[in-house]
Amino acid sequence: MLISIAVILLSGLLFGTICKRIRFPALIGMIIAGILTGPYGLSILDSSILNISSELRRIALIIILIRAGLKLDLKDLKKVGRPAVLMCFIPACFEMIGMILLAPPLMGISVIDAAILGAVICAVSPAVVVPRMIHLIDEGYGTEKGIPQMILAGASVDDVFVIVMFTSFTGLAQGENVSWVSFVNIPVSILTGVGFGILFGMLLHWFFKKFNVRPVIQVIIVFAVSFIMNWAEDVSGFIPFAGLIAIMSLGTEIKRKSSEMSKSLSGIFDKLWIPAEIFLFVLVGASVAIDNVKNAGLPAILLVFSALLFRMSGVFVCMLRTKLSLKEKTFCMLAYTPKATVQAAIGGIPLAMGLECGQIVLTISVMAIILTAPIGAFLIDLTYKKLLSEQKS
Repeated sequence: MLISIAVILLSGLLFGTICKRIRFPALIGMIIAGILTGPYGLSILDSSILNISSELRRIALIIILIRAGLKLDLKDLKKVGRPAVLMCFIPACFEMIGMILLAPPLMGISVIDAAILGAVICAVSPAVVVPRMIHLIDEGYGTEKGIPQMILAGASVDDVFVIVMFTSFTGLAQGENVSWVSFVNIPVSILTGVGFGILFGMLLHWFFKKFNVRPVIQVIIVFAVSFIMNWAEDVSGFIPFAGLIAIMSLGTEIKRKSSEMSKSLSGIFDKLWIPAEIFLFVLVGASVAIDNVKNAGLPAILLVFSALLFRMSGVFVCMLRTKLSLKEKTFCMLAYTPKATVQAAIGGIPLAMGLECGQIVLTISVMAIILTAPIGAFLIDLTYKKLLSEQKS
C-alpha cells in the first residue's frame, strides 16, 4: 500500500504540474495519472488502496466542504436569495428530463432506464466546482453579487436531491413502489443537516474559546466531528440527515461566530487540500474503465453534451429576474457542468444490482467524467476573470 500511496502522490503531482505548465487545470493531469496507474491502465496501484478508494475520496470531499463552510459568508448568500435555492434542484431536473427524452432513441433503452441514467449523470461535482468557487471568493471575483457563494451552496445540496431520485428510480426498476416519503425526506434531510451543523459549530466554537484550544487540535476535532456526522447520515434511520450539508454548516457557523478562528482553521485545511486533491482525482481516474469508453461511441458523447445543454438551460431559468448580467449568467451555466465524484461513486451500482441498463449507465458515467470534469474545470478557470467583476477591496 505504501508504494501505491507514493505512486498516487508522485504521479498526481507530475501530471498535475505538466497540465498547469500548459495552462490546463491540474485535475486533468491527476485524472490521467489515475487512468494510467489504475486497474484499467498499467495496474500499478495495489488492490488494498483501491478497496478503500471510496473512503479516501469521501475524506477529500469532507475537506472540501469544511473549507467551503469556513469561507462561506451567509450575508453574501442572502443577497442571492431565490436563485440559490433553485440551483439546488432545477438544473438537475432539467438534465434528467433531457436524459429521459434523448437516451431512449440514442441508446435504445427504456424510459425508466433513461431515468436511472439521468439520476446518475445529473449530479454536479462538488469536488471540481467547490474548490474553484472558494478560489473565486478568495480573489473577490463575483462576490459582490454572491455568485460563487450561490454556486458553492447549490453544488453541495444538488447531490442530496440527485441521490434520492436515483434511489427512487432504481427501486421502480426493481418493481418496488416509490413512496412520497422519499421526496419529503429531501427538504427534511437538508434542514436537519443544517440544524445539526449549526449546533455543533456553536458547541465547537464555545469549546475552542473556553479552553483556548490550539489551531492544530481544533482541526483534528473538526475532522473527527465531521467524520461522525458523515457516518450518522448512513445510520440515521428514522430521521433523514444530510451529513455533508451538516459538515459545511458547521464551518459556516464557526465563521459566523469568529472570522479570526475560521481564517486560522481555513489556512490549515487549505494545506490539507493539497494532498487530498491529488488522492481524490487520481482515484477518480483509477475508477475509469477505458474499455467502456471505447465501446460507447458517438451516441454516448452526443447524449452527454445534449443533456448538458438541458442543465445549462435549467441554470439560466434559475437566473431569471435577477440582477446578473448576461456574462455572469453565462459563467453560472458553465460552472455548473462538471461531473466526477457522484458518477464515480454510484455509476456502477445499477450493474451490481443486475439491472438491464447497468452497463450503459456505467459507460455513460465514465464518459461524463472524462468529458465534463476537465472541460468544465478548464472553462471555469479560463472565463471567470472575463465574465465576472472583481470586487475592489
